[in-house]
Amino acid sequence: MSKPLDPSLALDRRDGLPDALRVLEEAFPKAQWAQHPNFGELVRFWMDRHNMFRQITAALHDDAQAVMAQQMDPRSHGARLVRYGGLLVNELHNHHQIEDHHYFPQLVGLVPEIDRAFDLLETDHESIDPMLHDLTAEMNAVLQGGGPVGRFDEALLAFDRLLDRHLTDEEEIIVPVILKSGFTG
Repeated sequence: MSKPLDPSLALDRRDGLPDALRVLEEAFPKAQWAQHPNFGELVRFWMDRHNMFRQITAALHDDAQAVMAQQMDPRSHGARLVRYGGLLVNELHNHHQIEDHHYFPQLVGLVPEIDRAFDLLETDHESIDPMLHDLTAEMNAVLQGGGPVGRFDEALLAFDRLLDRHLTDEEEIIVPVILKSGFTG
């Protein structure tokens, strides 16, 4: 990262991208992304990964709600929590590593006026890591029988809110950069 970010841009404090990082929004409106000739396999894959993270958190929440409503057996819940919780944590770590070490370094400079956005995204990744650790601790507490499912669900919902903020902001940065530059990976 080049220099520390304004604290108001921290993941847990912002409600969207600042105007300075929205310079491509008018030229590449989200509603028209899929029709753009540079909306290729890389963008589809990226968006699919983000949608997978959203689907997993939704499934984990639905499962927790079902357990609390006594509509799901705790053992079945445990098996699904191991499977989907582990998938979320591992895949999100891997996704961020690939972005930070492979894609972001290649994308920086393609649209210089928003290069600062990559600092924002990397800072988000640094913020998400301890949240994933805390979420894993809550999952493990449930799996070991010592943690209430409701507490895990509250932690999941708080995590999901910030994860969705990050994923949305990342999409609003990365997709227009790819559309403008024609980057293919």
